[in-house]
Amino acid sequence: MSRIRDYLFVRHRHNWVLLLRFGMVGASGVLVNMVVLVLVKRLGPDPDGAVLPIPFTDFNVRWYHLYSTVAFLAANLWNFQLNRSWTFHSAGHQRWWREYWPFLVVGFVGQAIGLVLLTLLMHPGSFLALPTSVLDDSTGLRTRLYWAQLIVIAVVTPLSFILNKVWTFAAVRAPRPTPGAPEVGAGSPTTLGRRD
Repeated sequence: MSRIRDYLFVRHRHNWVLLLRFGMVGASGVLVNMVVLVLVKRLGPDPDGAVLPIPFTDFNVRWYHLYSTVAFLAANLWNFQLNRSWTFHSAGHQRWWREYWPFLVVGFVGQAIGLVLLTLLMHPGSFLALPTSVLDDSTGLRTRLYWAQLIVIAVVTPLSFILNKVWTFAAVRAPRPTPGAPEVGAGSPTTLGRRD
């Protein structure tokens, strides 16, 4: 039992710290996401209204899909900047855009999954539809779209963490070469004839 505890909490302590920081950034991103969602919902048309039909199906892109995507883009940019400078400390490893585009791609993967889940939560004929008897849109706390968005965020966040740690911020795990120093590797003076 102590070996498992040691493996999980001592050997991987750094990952737990990263997860905690990622979660704190994510919590602030949830706030940004929800504030933007509330603003665009208040400024725009009825969230359930159809924007355009999806070709060859009986389904439509609805305003809530667009509202969710605008909120995602704002929160994605917010989260990226905080994760880059604080969680993963990768700001000096890659140029901003070079690191942002994988973060954005990961975000869009999560957003695509989230839009499917959002549709299932919002569509009245879905087996996952949020109950309109309780969430009747009469007040902010009883707004189906807000609760659906929070559920989507909770489901997509773990996937985003794993993909961002493995792919987006991978540069922080790669050693940075020192200018003028020889590269360490096969045949370099630092490895030849060395006995450990």
